[in-house]
Amino acid sequence: MLNRRHIRIKVMQSMYAFNGNESDDLSKDEKFLLHSIDSMYDLYLSILALLTAIHKKSKDYHQKLQNKHLVSDSIEQNSSKFAENQFLALISGNKMLQDAIVKRKLNYWDLDSEYVDILFKAILKSKIYSDYVEKNPNDFKSDKQFILDIYTETIAPNDKLYDYFEDKRITWVDDLPVVNTTLVKVFRKLKNNSPETALLPELYRDLDDKKFATDLLKKTVLNATSFGEEIAKKTTNWDSERLASLDGVLLKMALCEFQKFPSIPHKVTINEYLEIAKEYSTPKSSLFINGILDKIVKEYQSNNQYLKSGRGLM
Repeated sequence: MLNRRHIRIKVMQSMYAFNGNESDDLSKDEKFLLHSIDSMYDLYLSILALLTAIHKKSKDYHQKLQNKHLVSDSIEQNSSKFAENQFLALISGNKMLQDAIVKRKLNYWDLDSEYVDILFKAILKSKIYSDYVEKNPNDFKSDKQFILDIYTETIAPNDKLYDYFEDKRITWVDDLPVVNTTLVKVFRKLKNNSPETALLPELYRDLDDKKFATDLLKKTVLNATSFGEEIAKKTTNWDSERLASLDGVLLKMALCEFQKFPSIPHKVTINEYLEIAKEYSTPKSSLFINGILDKIVKEYQSNNQYLKSGRGLM
């Protein structure tokens, strides 16, 4: 689920929260980082819980229509199709998934049912829904495509849901793009005979990624002063406020990768932090960071310092 860029973002946020102070005891910093990363999985499960709640809502809606004396149109006549959606049934009936949601206490949607109502009404009004109930065949493939389309076009972009997640946990706003991408990938691969674990991907790609996260935090914080001094020497027009800002954190993390992670190429590090700066810092930050890192890399290369080896890690 996690990619290396998002790990870097999480480390950046942790350093910024703790002001990057050097300390022999980094337990609080590391705990904050790992909790922030783990919270991303909570968001993933919460969205699956939301889809389960929407599926339940579709069943209640169909039952309500069945109790009516007259059904107004063909869309209402075919409401059972949503209620009997095989793809949603696979999610709702996944015991491992539902147990994980309960264990982590992530089924918010009973108390916050208004958001389920908002999304359900938006789905019913969509052309995707009308086309689905009137035109598509009753099979797993069309049921899955309907949920993929509804999720990407109606649920994921919903502003009220975005605000809800932001209010629930502030870090979830940054996590949403990664989680949404993961969900779409998982959905596309899911088959009607997939094991229950197919809906529960690992948070980290491997143990190396988790180690990368904690090592990057620790090594950057422990060497923050020396990194800062080295950065300051690379320009005569140094703005001290920038070093104390997010730009300073990103530069120190980049230097840490230059010096302490020999398998990560300079180019990879520079590109990653430029992209993060564009998203999280000021409009001029990427140019500022690129200029300093370029000077530092050229100096290292001319002096044969901190040579890189290996295939590189993203």
